[in-house]
Amino acid sequence: MSKQVTFHINNMAYTVNLDEEVLEHLTKYLNLDKNNDTKELLAAYIRLSHEYKTFKKDVEQITDKLSRF
Repeated sequence: MSKQVTFHINNMAYTVNLDEEVLEHLTKYLNLDKNNDTKELLAAYIRLSHEYKTFKKDVEQITDKLSRF
């Protein structure tokens, strides 16, 4: 289910529709209750990208192991 969320970045409000799962992951790194700066936004993006890369690598390793059977 999609939810409207407003982020404040550099004193500008940005309202977007996000899936609740995406929102849960994004709010680990961005605070909805305060103004975030560009540095915090970039850091959140890098952290989420790193999580994705690690997850993807783990899935590929599991897939490789399963394909041997």
